[in-house]
Amino acid sequence: MTLLTASLNAQILRALAGGPLRLAELRKEVGGPAQSTLRGNLAKLAEIGALQKRTRKNGSSVQEYELTPCGQDLLLAAGAVEAWLSLAPGGPLAPDSNAAKVAIKALIGGWTTAIMRALAARPLTLTELDKLIDRCTYPALERRLSAMRLAGQIELTDRNGSMGRHYKVEPWLRHAIGPLTVAARCERRCLREATAPIARIDVEAAFLLVIPMIELCASASGVCQLAVEAGGRHAGRPWAGVQLTLEDGAVTSCVARLEAQPENWVMGTASSWMDAVIGRETEVLEFGGDGELGRDLVNGLHDALFGQFAMSQGD
Repeated sequence: MTLLTASLNAQILRALAGGPLRLAELRKEVGGPAQSTLRGNLAKLAEIGALQKRTRKNGSSVQEYELTPCGQDLLLAAGAVEAWLSLAPGGPLAPDSNAAKVAIKALIGGWTTAIMRALAARPLTLTELDKLIDRCTYPALERRLSAMRLAGQIELTDRNGSMGRHYKVEPWLRHAIGPLTVAARCERRCLREATAPIARIDVEAAFLLVIPMIELCASASGVCQLAVEAGGRHAGRPWAGVQLTLEDGAVTSCVARLEAQPENWVMGTASSWMDAVIGRETEVLEFGGDGELGRDLVNGLHDALFGQFAMSQGD
């Protein structure tokens, strides 16, 4: 996600999606940036394995750049970010605008500091957030919240019968789980050794934020557990997720708690869950009890995040 705050990176990936290009050809395709700037961005993308330099396949010594499978994944992440930017509450944000860069940075800050996990459960005051979050100081927390609020990702509101003003998530922040999921899958595929594993807090935040957006048929009722094999085996708690209660197609309860023997369940590795939600590929997961209810939930997650955009594996 941090790479995608520089719009030139997405332009490079998109230009190379059509096939290998020489430096001069690539520079023309992306609007003619300074050669030093372009080379710097190319070096960063090559460092993470998103592209590679090769000799043109015609017997000449001409050098050209081409996308790797990692680059294809990163291009998909760039598309997801741009799709999210198009849903901004004040109107679509151009990917190369300063407002887009500010929004992406605010989102990254909210995710990495666990602000999004805390607010996913319920609205909280600044004091309550400060007690829950130990990843940043009080002033730093204030700055993160201010950035997210100015970007339209959270709202500061009064709650009846309570003391203090509370921060709560806006719909646009819930949709941000889409690009975050695609970017996380890219990291796990291409930079597994350099990035932290998917953790319990990540899983819970994603489910709690997206579940309120899903739409199911009126006949969907029952209790179902969504479990992800996440990081934390050393602590004896490898599974993370939520338990949902549905009545007539509506989610009436969603808690970050798992039972040992649930009546209905969906489970899988973090990678399988990401493939299932991004590509609407339920067959990569395991189902128990009412499998139809479980599949409806997984498809509902996909539709909530990517339903209006083409986000299949090959796009």
